[in-house]
Amino acid sequence: MENPDSRSISEIESEQQASTEEVVSLAKNSEFDREIFTEFAVLLDKFTPVLVAIKDNEKLMDRPPVKKGVESIEKELTRAKKLIEGACSRSPIKQIVVVTQELGRSLGLVLFASIDASTEVKQDIAALHRELMNVKFDISFTPSPSPSPSLGSSPCVIHGPRPSKESGFVSEQGSFINEIEEEKISLSIDDVVLQLKYGNDEEFRLALLVLSDFIRDKVIDKEWIHEEDIIPILFNRLGSSKPHNRLTIIQILRILALDTDENKEKMTDVVCLSGLVKSLARDADEGREAVGLLSELSDISAVRRRIGRIQGCIVMLVTMLNGDDPTASHDAAKLLIALSSNTQNVLHMAEAGYFKPLVHCLKEGSDMSKILMATAVSRMELTDQCRASLGEDGAVEPLVKMFKSGKLEAKLSALNALQNLSNLTENIKRLISSGIVSPLLQLLFSVTSVLMTLREPASAILARIAQSETILVKQDVAQQMLSLLNLSSPAIQYNLLQALNSIASHSSASKVRRKMKENCAVQLLLPFLTESNIKIRSAALNLLYTLSKDSPEEFMEQLGESYLINIVNIISSSASESEKAAAIGIVSNLPVSNKKSTEVLKKLHFLPILISLMSSGASTSTKTWLEESIAGVLIRFTIPSDKKLQLLSAELGVIPILLKLLASESSVAKCRAAISLAQLSQNSVALRKSRKSRWTCMPPSADTFCQVHDGYCVVKSTFCLVKAGAVPPLIQILEGEEREADEAVLNALATLLQDEIWESGSLYMAKTSAVQAIIRVLESGTVKAQEKALWILERIFSIEEHRSQHGESAQAVLIDLAQNGHPRLKSTVAKVLARLQLLQDQSSYF
Repeated sequence: MENPDSRSISEIESEQQASTEEVVSLAKNSEFDREIFTEFAVLLDKFTPVLVAIKDNEKLMDRPPVKKGVESIEKELTRAKKLIEGACSRSPIKQIVVVTQELGRSLGLVLFASIDASTEVKQDIAALHRELMNVKFDISFTPSPSPSPSLGSSPCVIHGPRPSKESGFVSEQGSFINEIEEEKISLSIDDVVLQLKYGNDEEFRLALLVLSDFIRDKVIDKEWIHEEDIIPILFNRLGSSKPHNRLTIIQILRILALDTDENKEKMTDVVCLSGLVKSLARDADEGREAVGLLSELSDISAVRRRIGRIQGCIVMLVTMLNGDDPTASHDAAKLLIALSSNTQNVLHMAEAGYFKPLVHCLKEGSDMSKILMATAVSRMELTDQCRASLGEDGAVEPLVKMFKSGKLEAKLSALNALQNLSNLTENIKRLISSGIVSPLLQLLFSVTSVLMTLREPASAILARIAQSETILVKQDVAQQMLSLLNLSSPAIQYNLLQALNSIASHSSASKVRRKMKENCAVQLLLPFLTESNIKIRSAALNLLYTLSKDSPEEFMEQLGESYLINIVNIISSSASESEKAAAIGIVSNLPVSNKKSTEVLKKLHFLPILISLMSSGASTSTKTWLEESIAGVLIRFTIPSDKKLQLLSAELGVIPILLKLLASESSVAKCRAAISLAQLSQNSVALRKSRKSRWTCMPPSADTFCQVHDGYCVVKSTFCLVKAGAVPPLIQILEGEEREADEAVLNALATLLQDEIWESGSLYMAKTSAVQAIIRVLESGTVKAQEKALWILERIFSIEEHRSQHGESAQAVLIDLAQNGHPRLKSTVAKVLARLQLLQDQSSYF
């Protein structure tokens, strides 16, 4: 037989159900002592629902005492089966009584260990336990037993001692249950009261069990409960009791609360309620019972009033509401609804992150209540999750309604609340959908002195709303904001500038930007460059930077020399990195061909300022913007048509800065740096010192000889990419995953293949990893980048040695480009294929 200890309690329960049914069937069909076995079968029939209830309670099944009790029941069922199967002319009534009572004792152990099971389950177990322990079979029709045969001669006789005397668990646990039962029976009502008041933990637990039995069996009535002060006694012991006793106390209190309203009234004292609130934060079972009791008490107004004032109560209720226990969550929700009749409680719930009662007040409350709730929302330090909850629960719409139709105090509280909620993108969409934009603009245009206090929060909300591209459907919003700039206070000006920049920055806002410039936006903004308020000046610079991206020539005309000087002064003196980045960005957007602006910048020593900024580094938040802007400006100072300017730039240290920018995280910065390096490298051939020429001073160092340029190269005077160490980082960009800088990088590398030096340049690139990197561009680059890559490969593959070394790795990509590539590439691909002797020169591809 399988060792019971190796099976789970669920398996034991399933086997017992089958055993019970088998024993019942045997008992009903027994040919001997039919009446006794029929009564016994009726009792066993009642076991099945009890066993199912125990099996369905996972927590109950995990307890060792329950498992031992269940195993004991299994043994007794086996003994009963043997009794029935061995029944003969001798009546087995005494053995049946013993087995029945042993079953009762085993069930009593399960009852003792399941004090915190559901009331229904405990009542079912207790009822069957009592019935088994008090069993009396009707023997009036039972024949007298035959004379007892000798031991061992009859299968009807159970050999050995009675079950209660067996060694092992059954004896031990049966004795334990008997002891508990005897102690319970020995306790009088007066003893129960005394032990409830003064007993130690074990005595107190026993008294609780007896009290529970008394209440269930209706041994005591409500008068006795009242006269003996049972409820105050239980509450008095609640705080100092052990966990299992606290749970039992609360369960008993729940039964009493459901019994009479008078009992409920005895539980409304703040001390009693505080004890129950403490239980909310304890064990899950205790918390579930405590919130259930509090929920049942909440129909009393005094309870609702007092509970809300108990520290931590509402926070714990909200926690339980959001917890995994459905029963506790349901009761917590019911209690929170009951408490929400008090305004202060609603505010506490909101502070704990439960906003539905607050939103209900905003929708259905009195005018004063709505103002109070809106003011609370405006003052809360909300997380994005809380803002999302308020938006989802419907807070935005009633607040907008308050702003549109309420009186001054309601408007102000609603706007401040909406300002807090508008920090979340989802709520911005709700604000636009609610139709708030036009009323906000009307308010900003208002000259009524009473409404002046509303203009600042209104402008702040507009600044947030402008972050959504949806605002572009509102025609002329930007123009209306522009017209308000010079009519507003500094705080409102700042918000309007923020809003205008957000609107102008949207990818689909090109028409808006054009219209803003047509309405003299640049002229309106330029005076802000001399503003002493740094926030306003920075906001104006940001907007000017956004507007400078379109039509740079037109923007340069509007800017003028004086304001360009102002911008350079801001870059050299401002302590704000973001302000510097915006100002440098404006300069980088100015047309490179405008020599006048270049001269102004030279006079202002602008280049050393930029190099100093790059050398000092920048914080993470503005680093990318600064690097992109500086790289853009350096294109102006490296144009190939002005060698003197290039020499000045190189002398000041531009080339190391460009190399540093090649390692930037920004593809834009990398691209712009590569453009500058390409511009410098275009003049390297002309600036090199031929090795055939005679130098009047000391001969050049051998280290300065460049194999690509076939002469002596010094970085600061010839801008040689090879000597500058620029080729490896350029190739590394091609080997990366980003493709934005490919064309600029290839243009820089192509300067090493100019007509005068293409053979030495090809040899240099073939020795590096450049060829494979260029082939990679053919696979995934843009059409322009592919075009430049093909031009470079056509030159490299003009030499037999390079064709042999790298031609095979390029074949598959080139053939794919020939078949599926852009039509613009067709001719160039054919030339490269011809170099690799994969296509005849007279092919139609040419």
